[in-house]
Formats: sequence, structure tokens, C-alpha cells
Amino acid sequence: MERFTNRTVLITGGTSGMGLATARRLLDEGAYVVITGRDEARLRRAAAELDAGPRLLTVRADAADLADLDRLMRRVETWRGGLDAVFANAGTGVFKLSSELTEADFDQASDVNFKGVYFTVQKALPLLKEGGAIVLNASWTIHRGLPVASVYSATKAAVHNLARTLGSELAPRGIRVNSVSPGYIDTEMYRGANPDPEADRRNAAEVPLGSIGHAAEVAAAVAFLASDDASYVTGQDLVVDGGLVGSVPHR
Repeated sequence: MERFTNRTVLITGGTSGMGLATARRLLDEGAYVVITGRDEARLRRAAAELDAGPRLLTVRADAADLADLDRLMRRVETWRGGLDAVFANAGTGVFKLSSELTEADFDQASDVNFKGVYFTVQKALPLLKEGGAIVLNASWTIHRGLPVASVYSATKAAVHNLARTLGSELAPRGIRVNSVSPGYIDTEMYRGANPDPEADRRNAAEVPLGSIGHAAEVAAAVAFLASDDASYVTGQDLVVDGGLVGSVPHR
């Protein structure tokens, strides 16, 4: 498929995991892709891995830094003139019991996961073409409680609520806004929170499909929501979790 031929897509947090996998998917479908990250070396490695030549732009930017976002949008405008879609993917994980969370933990999670997403969208809107699409990265934890994820889950719930409210606000421009909620997905963040192979086995046992998901499977969902195939879908959350939230594993 080449659903994104000559279309321009911004992906924040695109140097690894779901962001990198989505960049690869959209490049394969003909897109021009902008990926951001906070580390120049990681951006260079991602660019080498994607090997997309002139259809890839890498920009060092912190999604929680509004000055960085302003510079990012100027680069995008100079490069391509506008945007057809945005995947606000940059995020961080803070997984502690509520009694152990510090103010710094709270600020880090809320700055990246909510403030960063909010202002990424705000700053991108002047460049986003009519009929464009926005996909926000939420989490399965907005649908099911996880003891060590109180602040993380709250920021992700805010992200999905933003998809609903902006879906309504931007509908007159024909811009669709949805969120995607990954379950247990094999990424650097997941491995950092689950370094023990036994934890990996326990997590997989909770999933009706019996395995940890892959970043490419989330990328396929993002590509659907950002494409014309989802032309009548807005304000929704697409859960990509192997049945973790909605089903009990068969024993």
C-alpha cells in the first residue's frame, strides 16, 4: 500500500520503539516523515536505520520545551510547507507506588506525557492541512488500573480525553483526532520497566493472545488512524493489547 504517498507526517519521540516503527511503516507507504528526539546520536542512528534519504527529516527537540517545538515547526514548514498528519508519541514512564512518587517524578511525567502532547498539537495546527489527522499515544492503563502507574495512567487518560475534545473542536476543519492505547509492547521503555524474564512471562500470561506485542503492530494501528481508511473515525481510542483490557485469557 502507498496510502501516504507525498504526504508529510510528524512523529515525536521517533528514535526508538513505537515512534521508530511508525516512521518505518509510513516511509514504506510513501510518506515524507519528520522524527524528533532529545539526543542527536540517537537521531543519527535512527536515520541510518531508516535509510530514507530525502524523505526523512530528523530534528532534535524536547516535546516538553515550547521553544524547541517552535523551532521544530519552523523546520517542518521550511522543509515541506505543511503537515498531513501528526503522531504525538513522545512519552516517558514513571512506575512507582503513589507513596514513593516525588514531585520531580510527577513533573517529569506530566511535562512529557501531557504538556508535551498538548503543545505539540497546538504548535502543529497552523501547519496541519484540512482533512489531516492527529494520533495521540495513550496507554492500556487508561482502561484498567495498574498499581505502580498512578501518575503515568493519569497523564495518559488526559491524552485520550484530549483526543475526544480536539476531535470535536477540529471537526469543522476536517481534522480527525484519535488515540491509540498500546498494551504490553516490546520497546526500550517496556524492557526498562520489566527487566526480569519472569515478569515478562507473567505479563504475557495476562494477554489472551499469549504474547507481548511488537512495535510494528502499534505502527499498523497508527497508520490506519492517520490514513483515509479511517476517514469517519474521530475522538476514539484504538486499543492494541492482544485482549489484555477486555478479555480473560483462556486457561
